[in-house]
Amino acid sequence: MWVKRFLIGIPALLVLILVQSFFWVPTYDSQATGNPERLLRFINASIGDAEILNPILSADTASSEINEYVFDGLLDLDDELRYRPRLATGWVQYEEAYLRWNPDFTVEGAGSPAQFKHYILDRMAAHPAWVNNLKSVEIVEEKAGEGEYEVPRLNETGEPVLENGRPVMKKIAWSRSPVTALKFTLKEIDQDFFLPLEKLLGQEYFQFFPYEKLIRAREPAEQEALASGYPSLIQVKEHNPVIVFDLRKNVRFHDGHPFDSSDVLFTYQAIMDTANLSPRRSDYEPVKTAETQGPYKIKFTYKRLFSPAISAWSMGVLPEHLLNRDALEKEGRDKGLTGDDLKKFTLRDSKFSRNPVGTGPFRFVEWESDEMIRLERNEDYWEGAPEYHEYIMRILPDALTQEMEFYSGAVDNYSVQPYQVDRLKDNPKYQSFSTVGFNYSYIAYNMRKPLFHDPEVRRALGMAIDVEKIIKYVIYDQGERVTGPYPKITDWYDPNVKPLPYDPEGALAILHRLGWKKNQEGWLEKDGKVFEFNLITNNGNPTRKAILTVVQNQWRKIGIKCNTQLFEWAVFLKDFVNSLKFDALILGWSMGTDPDLYQLWHSSQTNPKQLNFVGYKSEKADELIVRIRQEYNRDRQVEMARELHRLIAEAQPYTFLFVGRATRLLDKKIVIVNRQPDGSERYQKIYPVRGGNIRYHFNRWRKLDHQPEFSPTG
Repeated sequence: MWVKRFLIGIPALLVLILVQSFFWVPTYDSQATGNPERLLRFINASIGDAEILNPILSADTASSEINEYVFDGLLDLDDELRYRPRLATGWVQYEEAYLRWNPDFTVEGAGSPAQFKHYILDRMAAHPAWVNNLKSVEIVEEKAGEGEYEVPRLNETGEPVLENGRPVMKKIAWSRSPVTALKFTLKEIDQDFFLPLEKLLGQEYFQFFPYEKLIRAREPAEQEALASGYPSLIQVKEHNPVIVFDLRKNVRFHDGHPFDSSDVLFTYQAIMDTANLSPRRSDYEPVKTAETQGPYKIKFTYKRLFSPAISAWSMGVLPEHLLNRDALEKEGRDKGLTGDDLKKFTLRDSKFSRNPVGTGPFRFVEWESDEMIRLERNEDYWEGAPEYHEYIMRILPDALTQEMEFYSGAVDNYSVQPYQVDRLKDNPKYQSFSTVGFNYSYIAYNMRKPLFHDPEVRRALGMAIDVEKIIKYVIYDQGERVTGPYPKITDWYDPNVKPLPYDPEGALAILHRLGWKKNQEGWLEKDGKVFEFNLITNNGNPTRKAILTVVQNQWRKIGIKCNTQLFEWAVFLKDFVNSLKFDALILGWSMGTDPDLYQLWHSSQTNPKQLNFVGYKSEKADELIVRIRQEYNRDRQVEMARELHRLIAEAQPYTFLFVGRATRLLDKKIVIVNRQPDGSERYQKIYPVRGGNIRYHFNRWRKLDHQPEFSPTG
């Protein structure tokens, strides 16, 4: 009998346990039941683990996300994509311009540096704008110097010696006599400052500067070879932009050590130290000198005009006291290193990269590789402690697992896929954000090919493509048309440029006018040649693969024979893009917030392995590109950038397609907390700022235990 009761009772017991579990285990709606701390913890899902938690060394997305919360930079972008102060309370930019005195310059009354100075000031009085920008002028004596200059090694016939297709270089030792210069300190940086001086002094002043009297090769036989380096060894005219940062006081690192200008200087020096192999080094190469001017002021002087340089100072600042040479040597000795091994011990070897210390809103607590990284809020944060007590990154490589964890409330955010958005966007539990980003997709034409020489041909190709249909059916309406080379959400983008119309008959009329007629097989033909080319893209990108098929069919309808092919990314890049051996291709750019397009569109960047792989060349565009990167006045930058946009849109080196939308989902119980003067709280919906960033106000986010009601305005 007891066996029978046992066999009947066991299933009943299991049913009771399952029923109890249903009511006991927290659901998404009651995820804080029995665990109220869950409301104070933000959990983000990441497909991959971080590599190194040091902002000057990391290059992967996961590391950058953690570094963003642990470290602060001197500045970052505000909600309108303009620079705002962070560890800096503010900054000023001005210029120190140098004009080297040419002792051979003969003009009455200008036979000495002092007379030369007065000569210039007297004559330039007729240029009030130039004079009004002038803060001071002084005569400076630059000391003698010496160094080495590299030139190609030549063979007996005077031709460069090559090795693996590259010139073999040799170094020439040189010395330079003292040089006298006029130093002009300008209130505002002016790329045109020297233009009226060149007109006043004449080009002979600059063309016939007496370099050979001032620069000597150590070996007289090498003097002629050294001549090519004269203009770089003594710059007759030199722009030196300056940025001076005022730093925030009463800021402390997470270990309690005060932050000051020595930390900023150390961070810059660590980036420039070749032993550290920082991927950020090129961003700081334009810096000529860096000097502290007290504990809360630092000055950076640049070698040349380069307005994008300011963006580099969003880099997280490192604690000098934990990572200087003495600290690294102590850490190395603690690990048993001696001799050369100790000398080679660098930031990359330090335990700091697994235990970072910054000044940011969250402090590092623990890291379990391929599992999670946990941060706790910085109670001493200079801007006030965040609302969330913890920030956790969970490593969940599988997209479906991330979705299931989001359903259950085990994560608050993940990289949601388009098909997942469709399932969740109308769920009343979630708030959905769809924002335009900094990317765009395009079809690029190799303008070196005779078929694509004529901009009218490229325009006709674009008019034959129904881009709206691509947006609707290929990317599920998650995109918008774009017309030019800048991100659509920036001020540089000209909203007045209209997209090419979808007009296959108009496209065909253009091609007919250019001599293309349909043959008996229905293909367009001119001078016995069919309008035929290859369109390629990389494998593994379903959107580009779909675009490939769509445009092939649409071009076929007007008689263009387009052959398509997919290649693995490495092959696509090496054998076609970098080698310039393609007809047309489909790609995309992920852009930044700066208007500098030098690498993508300047005519000097059309060689193999460079980014202007379509071979676009325009003197007007080159002039605009250079002036934009040398301009420090934002309004003038905007004006020139939009002119460049219009110029490129007219030429159609690309058929500009669309910018994709990024969609994010959050629990509706997560809100922005606004603390009122009387101590009460007002809740506000999460919203994306310009640029699509929904976490701009993250330090004021909190998860409530209920879904709040918002007024129509908030």
